[in-house]
Amino acid sequence: MELQRAHIEQLKTWLGERPMKIVTVSHTNPDGDAIGSSLAWAELLRAMGHTVTSIVPNRHPYFLNWMPHIKDLVIFKFDSERALEAIREADMIFCLDFNALSRLEILTDALSENTHARRVLIDHHLSPEEGFDLLFSYPEASSTCFLVYEIIEAMQGVGAITKEMAELLYVGMMTDTGNFAFSFLTPELFRAVAVLLERGIVIPDIHNNVYNAYTAGRARLFGYVINRKMELIHGGRVAYMSLNEQEMRRFGFQQGDSEGFVNYPLTIKKMKMSAMFIEQNGFIRISLRSRGKVDVNLFARKYFNGGGHKNAAGGKSFDPMELTLRRYEEAVEEFAAEGGLG
Repeated sequence: MELQRAHIEQLKTWLGERPMKIVTVSHTNPDGDAIGSSLAWAELLRAMGHTVTSIVPNRHPYFLNWMPHIKDLVIFKFDSERALEAIREADMIFCLDFNALSRLEILTDALSENTHARRVLIDHHLSPEEGFDLLFSYPEASSTCFLVYEIIEAMQGVGAITKEMAELLYVGMMTDTGNFAFSFLTPELFRAVAVLLERGIVIPDIHNNVYNAYTAGRARLFGYVINRKMELIHGGRVAYMSLNEQEMRRFGFQQGDSEGFVNYPLTIKKMKMSAMFIEQNGFIRISLRSRGKVDVNLFARKYFNGGGHKNAAGGKSFDPMELTLRRYEEAVEEFAAEGGLG
């Protein structure tokens, strides 16, 4: 991956004009990559003399509470006045880890109201929408955190990365690659990890904080989903699981508890695609994962008004769960008939 030099120079020029009020925003249900990239980038901007407010639409998973500076996040759902004021006054708005303003959901309209701020996209998802003044859109990047690392290196060199920034960046690199098991595992990525190690991060501690900090309720929920809710279709090559609101309440569901569930069916030898359907706030959120050549980005765009990456995507359904699952089964068969499952 090679950054466009002209874009780096343009960004340096804008950031060097004067001290500015800047907002960073990331997507609904922010994950390790969204939070890590936003907070690390905010720290760099503060070091350059800017005033920065980092905003997310809703709460992040509880197992990320340990991350440096995470208490600085403004959660729009719970502190909308502060978020709206920051957006109104912003001279620049950085959009990290999403490719369309609609991904912000409850924050979309608020962001659209500021018409004077320069908007910069830093993202690794396919097909970014228009409406940005400058795009760092690199789908070949394994994570937005890796992309932020590359931008920092190009602008100021790796010496600008503090230990806390390194921890934030590593979380995104680790989680968005499934602990370095998939998704554009390049020599450049591992050279970046080596630099983060030199900045003082302790990888076992970060791994333990992210992957070994769940509740007992989450462990029981996982057992329930795998034992009772996993359905295999299309000759055992496609799986899906679902959770309704009543089931989540039964296990004391917290934001982030279903993280990673959709990946588990892919551990089955002949599995090609997996889906997770979660009922929330009047609609159903859909997560899709696949192996190899199976393109769930295409599947999500065609059937569930979504998108993402080739092997990891998502969508939504506003139909009841039973109808949504039936639509999914029909879509799988149609997708397979068109050669989508190989």
